[in-house]
Amino acid sequence: MEPVLASLGCLGPLAVFAIIYVLSCLKVVNEYERAVVFRLGKVLATAKGPGLIFLFRPFDRAVVVSLRTVVLDVPSQDIITKDNVTLKVSAVVYFKVVDTPSAVLKVENYYYATSQIAQTTLRSVLGEVSLDELLADREKLGQRLRQIIDTSTEPWGVEVSGVEVKNVDLPEQVQRAMGRQAEAEREKRAKIIAAAGELLASQELLEASNRMSQ
Repeated sequence: MEPVLASLGCLGPLAVFAIIYVLSCLKVVNEYERAVVFRLGKVLATAKGPGLIFLFRPFDRAVVVSLRTVVLDVPSQDIITKDNVTLKVSAVVYFKVVDTPSAVLKVENYYYATSQIAQTTLRSVLGEVSLDELLADREKLGQRLRQIIDTSTEPWGVEVSGVEVKNVDLPEQVQRAMGRQAEAEREKRAKIIAAAGELLASQELLEASNRMSQ
């Protein structure tokens, strides 16, 4: 009887240890997340989640990746346009992870890498257009930026859904020049309207004089 009791006494700590181990192996993955699991350094074929997953510790290691759309604020970049105007331009990039294993395996930090690609692409693309095109065709430029950035991030499992040019900070001298140009355009239109009015008046006078002579 005593050996049986001794064996049961030994099973008590083992049971407690087993319960603690099982609990430590459980992990909750949210609905908007997926867990990329490495087993002995090798990644499993498919990502796990959402819900409760089991990790065979210490041989399993999980990297959790969010699937939600990320709003990336691209800081102001110094741009020299095609017509040699220096200005600062900022943008917003919307992207999300669509392939979690690639986002973990093929790039060290997909968020930082996407940010750097967005900054360099913004400088290179906007440097190929004039100031007037930049101010008038922001939507078209945003679509072009999205295509280029999405092509670069596709191998990482990152999909870029949209790019918007947010702010264009013009130098003070450029603002004054644009103000003078707008004022000149208004004066030009005013003179054209005045000349058209004088022409119409002269035609009316000519018609009136012809009628009086008849």
